[in-house]
Amino acid sequence: MGRAVIYETFGGPEVLELREVPEPHVGPGEVRVRVTAAGLNPMDWSIASRPEAAARFGITVPSGFGSDLAGVIDEVGDGATGFAVGDRVYGGALGRAVADFVVVKSPVDALWHTPEGISDEVASTLPVAGLTAAAALAAIGLRSGDTVLVGGAAGGVGVFAVQLARLAGATVIGTASPGTFEFLRQLGAEPLAYGPGLANRIRALAPDGVTAATDLFGTETAEAALALGVPPERISTVAAGPNPPGGVRATGAIDAATDVPEQITDAILAGKLTVPIAAAFPVEKIRDAVTLQAGRHVHGKVVVTL
Repeated sequence: MGRAVIYETFGGPEVLELREVPEPHVGPGEVRVRVTAAGLNPMDWSIASRPEAAARFGITVPSGFGSDLAGVIDEVGDGATGFAVGDRVYGGALGRAVADFVVVKSPVDALWHTPEGISDEVASTLPVAGLTAAAALAAIGLRSGDTVLVGGAAGGVGVFAVQLARLAGATVIGTASPGTFEFLRQLGAEPLAYGPGLANRIRALAPDGVTAATDLFGTETAEAALALGVPPERISTVAAGPNPPGGVRATGAIDAATDVPEQITDAILAGKLTVPIAAAFPVEKIRDAVTLQAGRHVHGKVVVTL
């Protein structure tokens, strides 16, 4: 038997249960990951709490939980290629990542080798957040010399977006709550409070204007950027649905270039990108982990260990 986090009804953290489940085994063309860490994302609790969000991903109850994982390959099926028993890996398994064992198809686009020098806890934070951040910046054609506005800069995706934008040579203004300002300065962003009057605060901080923007939380940052005259094709959103306001560009992790995972791990190993882990919880404390993550005031990533 193995363990997995399961929910049978949609709701808050209270619906999540850690259960013993039959241990899955590989079939042809499959590999099994013995999961050691799972990184949480806002989409995880959104799917578990909102039937309409789950439906967009084809998820029905009862369901497993989580999407990002890291661990070690411990079974390889006939015909599976690219991975061997003992390989450290990280990747995605939508709706089933928080479990002792996860079976995935091989070769797959959503499973990568974990480089030496990167822990499983850090690797488990990379798939959704790292790919989403890269896609959000690529959608607006971010380039050196830009002044880019990042909405939700202190969140799980934001910490990647801020650092990737800085590595690209952009000046970064990040919206967040005041309690995160020093944290954002350490990542290389100029912090700014979100909320009413945002456009005026941006004008005061950047009198020469902003040239691009990405909204990682909702639509407030995108709307402020439009009001400041940023062209809609240079504004992206990741959490505003498929039809964001003003013709700005909706994007997500699925749009990231295939070389993004390697770019991110290379930057981590070179000391050019850090992954702030706000908290790590044992899987037995899954409800506490999701409560913290869903509170939207986390500085960085939340990880569950197995």
